[in-house]
Amino acid sequence: MELNNVDLELLKAKGISPETIEEQLKRFETGFPYLKIKSVATIGDGIVRLSENEIADCIAVWDEFQNSGGKVEKFVPASGAASRMFKNIFSFVTDNKPAPETDFEKKFFAEIKDFAFYPALNESCKKNFGKDIDALIADGEYVNVAKTLIGAEGLNYGALPKALLQFHKTAEGAHTPLEEHLEEGAQYASDINKNVNIHFTVSPEHRSAFEAMIADKVPAMEKEWGVKYNVSMSEQKASTDTIAVNMDNTPYRENGKLLFRPAGHGALIENLNDIDADVVFVKNIDNVVPRALREVTVTYKKVIGGYLVKIQKQIAAYLEALEAGNYTIEDLREMVKFTHDVLSIRYDQTKNLDDSELAIYLKGKFNRPIRICGVVKNDGEPGGGPYLAYNADGSSSPQILEAAQIDSSKPEAVALMKSGTHFNPVDLVCYIKDVKGNKFDLKKYVDKDTGLISEKSKSGVTIKALELPGLWNGSMSDWTSVFVEVPIETFNPVKVVNDLLRPQHQG
Repeated sequence: MELNNVDLELLKAKGISPETIEEQLKRFETGFPYLKIKSVATIGDGIVRLSENEIADCIAVWDEFQNSGGKVEKFVPASGAASRMFKNIFSFVTDNKPAPETDFEKKFFAEIKDFAFYPALNESCKKNFGKDIDALIADGEYVNVAKTLIGAEGLNYGALPKALLQFHKTAEGAHTPLEEHLEEGAQYASDINKNVNIHFTVSPEHRSAFEAMIADKVPAMEKEWGVKYNVSMSEQKASTDTIAVNMDNTPYRENGKLLFRPAGHGALIENLNDIDADVVFVKNIDNVVPRALREVTVTYKKVIGGYLVKIQKQIAAYLEALEAGNYTIEDLREMVKFTHDVLSIRYDQTKNLDDSELAIYLKGKFNRPIRICGVVKNDGEPGGGPYLAYNADGSSSPQILEAAQIDSSKPEAVALMKSGTHFNPVDLVCYIKDVKGNKFDLKKYVDKDTGLISEKSKSGVTIKALELPGLWNGSMSDWTSVFVEVPIETFNPVKVVNDLLRPQHQG
């Protein structure tokens, strides 16, 4: 591809090299290979189900770690707008319906007073129309109520990020997901000095609103919880944007200028890589519940945190022996058994390796970032799940896979994907420093063959977009991953506005 001076200036401003553009254009040509699944991860074969004694032990280990001086951080992807959460409401307004027709619309208006944002919406309706919601509905002005919720003339919920929306009713007033994550941090992610480190990824246009809410809420929360909050924010880096192309894979230009698009949540591996902590909890912004229902969530965050610390300590001991050359063949066999039984890493060729080759293999598997992935029983929610997949070196290991990574033309692959017993709720706790306390360069552990090409519409033209490997699948592909079953009560996403009417969000 020939780049003109305008192109080169744009690339320089974004921090993208011409070589990266060539790689992306080549990827549009070749596509991404499908992943080869060995088997579904199940209890006892890839997924750990802890006993009551093991759960208690993990909690004790986590409590000990919190008091040991280790640094903990919560990492919350929170940059996306909530527009998809209100897609049904947007359709209702666009169609200018005189009254609710679909089951979704009927439920929304019938139970509108149960939403935490109802008082604010009611006040906004009175301000805009001189009528409260009851009067507007009685007069058949349903669309005006909906417009006030999602439009800039009202609450503007259709354009704000989920983090700043009123999700839950409390005695003190409505709580946003941002506040719920702050409270969670105080409950399981503080350190020995009662510091709570929380990082939100935000979009540039919403950063000031985040800052204002944090400044408003944090002082009282620090007093209530007896902690000190260190809240930081970052934006998805422009250098991770990817070029858009026409359907024939030539660069798409708008008024002669190359078009770049955000590359999906996989780009956030760069943001996570900037975090300076030993342990990092990763959880989506919308997966929160009110304080009264949070006990199970807090308990199992401590459980997976403690399990992570136990795994890391064992790996550190093995690596110390390997680095010092202080091991016997029996020790190597024990380490292989650990990779097999505990880490679910399988490699048939280990029996053919001599001692020195086996030690090198084990070092490679041990000396990398670690994550514990909480997984829940599959109840039909869309999304990825836990599987055992083959790696480039011929080994197999736990991987979180999305449907797009499976060859849909092969019935056996589709059947395997659909037979999964568990679901990935994005409930991660990660150890991102090596045994010497140095930060891993997380970018080195990304499987670049696990991205996604999708079709989008731009100014009436169909174009193709490139997404980087997802944050919790391809971007963490070469991590040590362990799946631990957690209760379904820990998974309470809000994908559409009516999800807020579910009992777990009503408190």
